[in-house]
Parts: sequence; structure tokens; C-alpha cells
Amino acid sequence: MRQALSGFVSKSAFPLKTIMILAMAMTFVVADVASSLAAKSAAIVVDAKTGKVLYSANADGRRYPASLTKMMTLYLTFEAMAKGRISRNSPVVFSAHASAEAPTKLGVKPGGSVAVETAILSIVTKSANDSATALGEMLGGNETNFARMMTAKARQLGMNGTVFRNANGLPDPGQFTTARDMATLGIALREHFPQYYGYFAQRSFLYGRQRINGHNRLLGRIKGVDGIKTGYTRASGFNLVSSVNDGNRRLVAVVMGGTSGGSRDNQMAGLINTYLPRASTRGGGDLVAKADSNPISALAKVLLPKHDAPTPDEKPVAVAEADTAVADDATVAQGDSEDEDTAEAEAPKLVVPAKKVKTVIVSAPKVATAQVVAAYAEPTPAVDPVSTASVPSGWAIQVASSPKQSEAQAFLDKTTKQAPKVLAHASGFTVAFDKDGATYYRARFGGFGSKDAAWKACTALKKKKIECYAVQQ
Repeated sequence: MRQALSGFVSKSAFPLKTIMILAMAMTFVVADVASSLAAKSAAIVVDAKTGKVLYSANADGRRYPASLTKMMTLYLTFEAMAKGRISRNSPVVFSAHASAEAPTKLGVKPGGSVAVETAILSIVTKSANDSATALGEMLGGNETNFARMMTAKARQLGMNGTVFRNANGLPDPGQFTTARDMATLGIALREHFPQYYGYFAQRSFLYGRQRINGHNRLLGRIKGVDGIKTGYTRASGFNLVSSVNDGNRRLVAVVMGGTSGGSRDNQMAGLINTYLPRASTRGGGDLVAKADSNPISALAKVLLPKHDAPTPDEKPVAVAEADTAVADDATVAQGDSEDEDTAEAEAPKLVVPAKKVKTVIVSAPKVATAQVVAAYAEPTPAVDPVSTASVPSGWAIQVASSPKQSEAQAFLDKTTKQAPKVLAHASGFTVAFDKDGATYYRARFGGFGSKDAAWKACTALKKKKIECYAVQQ
């Protein structure tokens, strides 16, 4: 290297010492970038009987979910089946939009249809993007409404770090989750829909004369693994949620941001082998409260941030820009193409790492009943310098703003007690927004059908010495 630099310096105006310093600086830059990319990874292991977190690494950091998104699509599908709104044999019609989704997909033409069960099987095995979209349109009327339903359900389940934008997990800069939230969803799927949970153990299925094989390589290879879902985009890396049941112990483990399918699988295998023996043989009962909701009313109960890009924690600018470009490129089918065989030239053999995984015992996951953070609408830009959501129209009144969501919620509760008649037909909710690099929470009451109704309620509150103002959403 010194000889090469000497040759260069002889043709340049820079002294050799300066060149050497620059070379060392570049080495550190490359190391920093590599370190930040490694920091994209996240993992968590939860005892599915007790809720105890056995291992955690970046579990609450924002990550792109990729096809893990389809776990919520299937949750809502199972919920509709359990309530009798649809059946296994109900036809799922594919719109032009659904049929045009990027691969991997089932390939149904516009106007064509498959049974609900076929759509489910194509999602758990092939991770079919078109099937997920078609189910979302069937259940929500359109995919945008269905995404609101998905996020509303996430809040009801206690998944407070997740926002969904579509039914399949194809790149969207406003769609994000956390490893902890995915563990919560994995536990909820088994607890709430045991009658349908067996679908996740499906390793292949017959579609016409075609045998379609699944992407989850741990099924049948690691004892006790019985689901759940893989996920991949270039921006997210290789994701996996695994459920393990050895008869006496149960785990749900999540790995996000793997550098390859093989390394992700190896990491998951190591976590399972290390922590399954440490899981409790006792315990039981639901860890995640079952939250029923009407799919139409759910549309009015969720905030979808418009500009909350889910960039992984603390990435350097160059890396962040690269990931954003991937997420924004709607014309590229990179993910969830989910075709991991294509993403990796050759999948490495599954090898359980010999290196012992460090045990980290932290507090139990937030998988118990969580208060629904309801948000009806998008505030007009004039109200605050930061726009926050895109939701149905209507009017609301704002009574407070706080840097803590708990304080905003407490103010809503206090205001309701002070003016129960004025707010008898209103619904309180908090809306997060960013200002000067900090997150704040608006405390609002929604459900007013007109400006006059909102102003009338606000006037009544002011008579009780409660400051407020009306805002169109």
C-alpha cells in the first residue's frame, strides 16, 4: 500500500504523510458505515407462556417490516373468518391493482378470483403480494382503508411502535414496526386464532397443478418450529418471526435486518437453541388482550403519519439516503419479492452457531391490554408546522399539547370528567407530531360533524375555563 501511495504522491501535490492520514480516515469511515449497517439488526425472544423477555437487542428500534406485514393481514383475515363475515371458500376477487403488484405473487389476472384459503396459503408459503392486496381490498374496501384497519388493530394489541401503509409489506417509507411489536403479533396470532394458526406451519401447497414451496427454511429443520413468517426487502434486510413449541415450553422469537437468509436463519436457530431450555414450563392464559373491532369503525381510530420515515436508528446520511431510495422506488420489485433464493445466489446451509449468545434479561414485553390510541383525522397544516396524518374529514377540538403522551391522555380524561355533557358524543385521542426534533402529543376530541358543532362545544368548554380551539381534519 505504501508503494502504491508513493507512486501516487510522486504525481500529486500532496505529501505522503497527508495521503496516509487520508487513507486511515477512509478506513475509519468504511468501518463506521459497516458498523451502522450492523446496527440495523434487531432481535427479541419472548417466553410465550409468561411474557418474559429472555433476550433483547434493539427490540424497540424502528425497522421496515417487509413481508412480516402480512402477519397483520392474516390476523384481520382470521378475525373476519372467526366472526363469520367470510369463510375459507369465500371468493377473493383480484382487482387490477392487486394483479399488478410486484412479485413474488400468485399471478391471478384482473377480475379473477381464488378462495380465501388459497389466498392464505399463498401468503404463508409464497408470500404472495397480490393475494395480500386482494384480501386487504376485500376486507377494507380498498388498500388504504385496510392499512388504517391494520394500524388500528396494532394499537389495540399494544403494538404502539407500528404503522402499516399496505397489506403486503412492499417498500413504503411510512411503514415501520419494531421487533417487540412483531413478537406481540406473533403471540396474538396463536392465542386468538388457534383454529387457524396451523396455516403457518404449511411448507407447501398445490395450486392447480403447481406445487408452491414456502420460504421458511426453519420449518422441519429446527425441532419445535411451527411458523410464522419470513420477510425481505433490500431496505429491511432479512426478517423472520418464529414460533417454537416443544410441548412444554413456547417461544416467539424475532430477527430483523439480517444480511442474508442463511445468517438470519442461523441467528434464529442459535436463539432458539439457547433460550428454549430457559423458558418456563408453567404459565398460561392470554398474554395479548383480544381486541374486537368493527372494520368500518376502525377506520376512524388510527393515525397514519405522513412523513414518519422509518429509518433504522442513527444511520449515517449516505446509508440513510440509499435505503430511502430503495423504499421510494415503487417500480422496483425488490422485496418481498421475498424471493430469497434470488436475493442470495446460493443459500448457505443451516449451521447452528457454536458461539454462545449473551443472555440479557429485561422487563416483560408490553403485550398486555394497551389503550387504543385513536386518531380520527389529519389536522390542517395551519394548526401546527408539522403535518401528521392523512385520514377522513371531520372536525375536532384540541384542548392541550404535551411532550408526553401520558400527560396528553391524562388531560383528555380530566376534561371528560369536567364536561361530560359537552363531550358526551365525542371521542378523545392523541396525535403525535414532531417539532424542532422533538415529539409532542396533541390531546383532541373528535366526532363533530361540522365546524359549528365543534365551535359550540369549544365555547362550552371555555365557559368551564378549559382552553380549546376547533380544527378541521
